[in-house]
Amino acid sequence: MRTIPEELRRSYERAGWWRPETLGDLLGRGLAAAPEAEFRVHSQVRPWSGTLAEVEHTARRLAAGLRARGVRPGDAIAFQLPNWMEAAATFWAASFLGAVVVPIVHFYGDREVAHILGTVRPAVYITAARFGTRSFDPGVAVGVPVVGVVGRDFGALLADEPMRGTIPVDPAGAALIAFTSGTTSAPKGVVHSHQTLGCEARQLAEQNALDTEDQLTATPVGHFIGMLGAFLLPVLSGKAIHLLDVWEPGKALALMSEYGLSVGGGPPYFVTSLLDHPDFTPAHLDHVRYVGLGGSAVPAAVTRRLADLGLIAFRAYGSTEHPSITASRYTAPEFERLSTDGRPLPGVEIRLADDGEILSRGPDLCLGYTDDELTERVFDAEGWYHTGDIGVLHPDGHLTITDRKADVIIRGGENVSAVEVEEVLAAMAAVAEAVVVAVPDARLGEIVGAVLRIRPGHALPSIEAVRGHFREAGVARQKWPERLFEVADYPRTPSGKVRKQLIRQQIATSN
Repeated sequence: MRTIPEELRRSYERAGWWRPETLGDLLGRGLAAAPEAEFRVHSQVRPWSGTLAEVEHTARRLAAGLRARGVRPGDAIAFQLPNWMEAAATFWAASFLGAVVVPIVHFYGDREVAHILGTVRPAVYITAARFGTRSFDPGVAVGVPVVGVVGRDFGALLADEPMRGTIPVDPAGAALIAFTSGTTSAPKGVVHSHQTLGCEARQLAEQNALDTEDQLTATPVGHFIGMLGAFLLPVLSGKAIHLLDVWEPGKALALMSEYGLSVGGGPPYFVTSLLDHPDFTPAHLDHVRYVGLGGSAVPAAVTRRLADLGLIAFRAYGSTEHPSITASRYTAPEFERLSTDGRPLPGVEIRLADDGEILSRGPDLCLGYTDDELTERVFDAEGWYHTGDIGVLHPDGHLTITDRKADVIIRGGENVSAVEVEEVLAAMAAVAEAVVVAVPDARLGEIVGAVLRIRPGHALPSIEAVRGHFREAGVARQKWPERLFEVADYPRTPSGKVRKQLIRQQIATSN
């Protein structure tokens, strides 16, 4: 794992950002305080309603069942599930066992899942028999000792008697491995501890302190921030949990009215799709007062639109590695909230390298990657994380992101590795060279754009042909190119390296 200077470690402990408690401790305390709080899954295929106590009972039966099958503290428990009750039960069971939870986005294809399972070699893999266009292929889980399939045999993993208490583990040890696309051609595993996640949970709770209504969670719980937001934050505050497993703006608006729910923010698409829906009325604004936007590019036009509706909108900046780097407080001046990415959160430090790259460190920064070489490359000996993002740090302390060094596209909150998409495109017969960049999009923030150099005697493939190629390759749909561009050649450095920043700028100005 990365080097954490001892003085930095001690300062986090003295300030209370790192505490001697595990996720299991936090959940056990919170669940005991509000056992009758409501838990609802709003789903056409797997609806569920009950209480937190009932879900905890299932989680503790699962923990006991897994323990009887040899699962021990420190073992990895992977799950790939939609926003269903069983996802909460799996996360909570892993926390009670002192295991390392590995959430996998439910729409990842077999290619991504095989890479993740091969990297972490989990003791347990829990998934769905079928959801949307995906169905479980037993071949992807070969070698995993315990496999549970919701909709088929998940119930067989539950012991008759629930496990009591929480197994003690080192709070500084690994608690979660979150996989995210980035500069590598396959998803990279980011390791967080109980302490970093506990700090992150408190950061998020503080940012959302004035949003007192129950939340509707539609962001995938296979994203670890979605998982924490759905299954940890409400427990810590004694609130109800409401999940939506398919994002349907009309359904979300109906649930907001029926249950008095709020949709607090996230990637801009989740908010703008509500405002643009024909069922949206001013009455829905009564349930939304504070909107924090992040996880994707946030156009100033979106924050301005929210402000004009009377909402308190603000932007936030972070990543899987360092979830909460900057954000604006609701009391900040409007310009800062709407047009910048805010100021460092408590305990967080930022500085800019000579080339403008943002370096950050703080108590919610991860421990490193499952790939030691990548950890060595991205973190330095003083504890700084080299984000790969370019920014401007203003004299009064707020930050504005201006570009990315890293080959990452953030589509509706989902990271897409440009390198991975380029590799798949390069296998097409007509493609001599492929460069993949972000294309600005008003709905999703960014979408995948493929800038192709075509072989002599071939024509630019159609978007339908490209989609078919990616389908055959088993790549998740969110990573498929949505815009195609043809060039005779690319802008290059004297050494021949493609200058992606110029390509991004050219595409942005041409839209």
